[in-house]
Amino acid sequence: MADAAARRETRCIAILLASLSALGPFSIDTYLPSFHEIGEKLSATPLEVQQTLSIYLFSFALMTLWHGAISDRFGRRNVILVALGLFAAASAGCTLATRIEHLWFWRAMQGMTAGAGIVISRAIVRDLFDGAAAQRLMSQMTMMFALAPAIAPVIGGWLQTLFGWRSVFAFLVVSTAALWLACWKLLPETLPPEKRQSLRPAYLGKTYWAVMTSPPFLFVCAAMSLNFGGFFLYVLSAPVFLMTHLGVPETGFLWLFGPAMCGLMGGSWLSGQLAGKVSPSRTILFGYIVMGSAACFNLILNLTLPPGLPWSIMPVFVYTTGMSLAMPSLTLFALDPYPAQRGLAASCQTFFQSGFNGIAAALIVPALWGSTLTMAFGMAGLLLAGGVAALLHQRLRLIPG
Repeated sequence: MADAAARRETRCIAILLASLSALGPFSIDTYLPSFHEIGEKLSATPLEVQQTLSIYLFSFALMTLWHGAISDRFGRRNVILVALGLFAAASAGCTLATRIEHLWFWRAMQGMTAGAGIVISRAIVRDLFDGAAAQRLMSQMTMMFALAPAIAPVIGGWLQTLFGWRSVFAFLVVSTAALWLACWKLLPETLPPEKRQSLRPAYLGKTYWAVMTSPPFLFVCAAMSLNFGGFFLYVLSAPVFLMTHLGVPETGFLWLFGPAMCGLMGGSWLSGQLAGKVSPSRTILFGYIVMGSAACFNLILNLTLPPGLPWSIMPVFVYTTGMSLAMPSLTLFALDPYPAQRGLAASCQTFFQSGFNGIAAALIVPALWGSTLTMAFGMAGLLLAGGVAALLHQRLRLIPG
């Protein structure tokens, strides 16, 4: 009975942490089907509308440097509740925007608060569990987290079709309020007062410097960012990739996000099954083999066939399977060297990934979305760079001392 109760409690925590982690990506994907109408209603060019995404990602990256350190000082639960309240307020501001500049401002405010969930949820996992148990919980979170990018653009597409673009941000206000209530009622505080860290500038400067100049940490963060970039390229290009290249309507974004969700869930489930049976390093290797196969398959398809359904989507499913198979072990490798500063380390890790996402949104994606072939080359190139970073991390990790 005690084991069953413990499993139920762990599952409840996993669902709550996955929901917190999903808030950031959910607020990216939900409004993608509304890009065209936002441009029309706010008299903005496609590039100006695209910048609402870039601004969100850059502000997300900047603030994630601080969420973890603040939670190391004031506790995980308090910071999450404050961040959720501010995110709901920023979403309301987006709903009421009358100019593109207003939307830029409120999207920046959304980005500054959305990162708390993903940063602090990772720290909470390491507060509660070690080793294989931590990998299993991280895998469960990733499985449930995978639902967000799949259902978000579908919900956004229908809201856009039925009520217009402002309803998308109104929906974010309501859903964030529901998540705040769930956290207020169910989320425990996992960092006791005696383990909390200082916010003194000298201490923070020394700790940030130690983390962000550590070559193993930098290489594992680069690996995760580049791996994710190979998939996120398609997320950021979704309006062009689906509606322009593949002829999908505004309500058809599930064509991309459905297979991606299945891949993310399948790889995460497999990672959880392998925890404690296969070493994390070998699990990561398996993930790269799957991702590499997907990238090669994607290039072959685009070199031999015109864009179309379903073959243009198939490599994304395979790629996300491998990506989510490797991701939990890579995440733990990044956090494990810093047991006393897990929140700060999680902040730095998320900063690197979200910062790279911002660069991708502003520079890489517009350069590659002109054709499905250039996007396939982009996936392969990002994966290759990520594989090199993972290999360098592995070599450094095995050096004694």
